[in-house]
Amino acid sequence: MTKTLAQLFIDFPFSYPSDVPDVPISGIAIDSRAVQPGQLFVAMTGGTTDGHNYIPKAIENGAAAVVGEKDLSGLPVPYIRLENTRRALTWLAAAFYNWPARRLTVIGVTGTDGKTTTTNLIYQILLAAGIKAGMISTVNAVIGNEVLDTGFHVTTPDAHDVQRYLAKMVEAGLTHVVLETTSHGWSQHRVDACEFDVGVVTNITHEHMNEHGNFENYRAAKARLFSSLEVTLPKPQGNPRLAVINRDDPKSFDFLNEFIKVNKVNYGLSEGADVRAVDISYSPSGIRFTAQSRDFRVAVASRLVGAYNVSNCLAALTAAVYGLGIAPEIAAQGIAALEGVPGRMERIDMGQNFTAIVDFAHTPNALKSALEAARGMLEETKDEGGKRGRVIAVFGSAGLRDKEKRRMMAETSAELADLTVLTAEDPRTESLEGILEEMAAGARSKGGREGETFWRIADRGEAIRFALRLARPGDIVLACGKGHEQSMCFGQTEYLWDDRTAMRAALAELLGVEGPPMPYLPSSDTPEEVWLKG
Repeated sequence: MTKTLAQLFIDFPFSYPSDVPDVPISGIAIDSRAVQPGQLFVAMTGGTTDGHNYIPKAIENGAAAVVGEKDLSGLPVPYIRLENTRRALTWLAAAFYNWPARRLTVIGVTGTDGKTTTTNLIYQILLAAGIKAGMISTVNAVIGNEVLDTGFHVTTPDAHDVQRYLAKMVEAGLTHVVLETTSHGWSQHRVDACEFDVGVVTNITHEHMNEHGNFENYRAAKARLFSSLEVTLPKPQGNPRLAVINRDDPKSFDFLNEFIKVNKVNYGLSEGADVRAVDISYSPSGIRFTAQSRDFRVAVASRLVGAYNVSNCLAALTAAVYGLGIAPEIAAQGIAALEGVPGRMERIDMGQNFTAIVDFAHTPNALKSALEAARGMLEETKDEGGKRGRVIAVFGSAGLRDKEKRRMMAETSAELADLTVLTAEDPRTESLEGILEEMAAGARSKGGREGETFWRIADRGEAIRFALRLARPGDIVLACGKGHEQSMCFGQTEYLWDDRTAMRAALAELLGVEGPPMPYLPSSDTPEEVWLKG
């Protein structure tokens, strides 16, 4: 695929120089090291790097033109100065790929917790309805039979990657796409040219305060999904421009209900919800409820567990029925078809007499929901004397991220788990000991007793081993915070890490059976090994 540089600016919505040349462009790159001959290099400024410093390298690698924000001259290739290259990237990429979102029905999902699960539920509903659909989530991109990994520590993929995925979907003959969007994705303009038709929010709770500064800014970033519905261009297939919001979420509902200017519908467990769940039952094998509105009443069963997944199922069903015109019975079939989501309350079974689960919960609200779900599972498995097992939680809190949630998560676990093991979770360049001390202080503030109800074990592999050794028959060991992720960051290095592999390795050691080796983290080094590595 080749376009001229001038063609990329035909529908550009912001000011740009009038003398853009007709230079052939074969692609778009934002990393100078990845530039291929003939590509456009977009120089962006970030928190720690400035892409303008790498323009010479991009040109050396064959960049045919450069877009940037600074006054530069004397370059051997055309240079286009724009006000905001990060904002411009999504529009340039959309133009390069022939505006793929205009040929798709695009369903956007945002929120603090439950985005990936809700995205997968909607995708399964579309498949159940016989619709040719794709999906882009923080776990992967699904285009027909092709599954593409979206990275190690990725939120919403970069703008040009999103547009490339959408273009591949159009090429594959798909008609619909479900796109998980994060606050980072919205604040960094990665999905601005995605022409959303339906917007869904799960909830908005405490997260990413380091990125956004305060809750109001964070909420506003999420709300951009709904303001974008107002400017979606008319599409030949129609575009419903429907907002789907959570009536049970006090931090988002009132704000969004007033903020949204397009058609909207809400879901929830409360009486006033437009689409409501009633007759809810929980079991270790899943959830059942009846979804009802003024227009329908349908039984819903899911293999997902926990009260929060009732909400996620309702969100997906509401979007499908009122946004896409899918019959409620077909939507229920799609929900039932989802076996699970990688790293979301995923059970790891190697024959042990207790339950081991890996979950992505990395916010205070998500951890609360996961622990409550675990407690609910234990209530269903009490012995004849009414005795239930214990919940043993293993988790950490990331370095160089929102510091307040370290205390909040430890407090939550002290209140809801029986035993807590505090450990590493992407400490980055922060002191892991310092992070664990902040968490320990939170646990102590809620009555936690170190060495009795909670422990600090810096190495995550050893922490999981320790938690499994604590487990008695009927207990639940819940490792939270990493879920599907495939790496962990120490310093500035990403080390291969998967909680599910670590759980299997630790279980194999405990049971004396064959299993994978425990993945390596630098926190497992002894002082002697650290000295030898120098």
